[in-house]
Amino acid sequence: MKDDVKKLDIDGVIWLQPDGEPVSCEEKLVVLRENLEEIRQECQDALEDAVLMGCDEAQVRDVLEQLVRDIVNPYPQK
Repeated sequence: MKDDVKKLDIDGVIWLQPDGEPVSCEEKLVVLRENLEEIRQECQDALEDAVLMGCDEAQVRDVLEQLVRDIVNPYPQK
């Protein structure tokens, strides 16, 4: 990881509801933290694999970022 990039503090994320109020249900917060940890590890593994296979690190990061941008919300607000 680049020295000038701050690592996301998963435990420090304050999850907000659409109305701006924080999510307070501890079970939901546990699931959200676990999901982020799993996503981080999967992305780390994918980056390491790609770099070991000779891919450009910057391109791999760009592709991973685009994957996140392309995620569709199946529950749009009305």
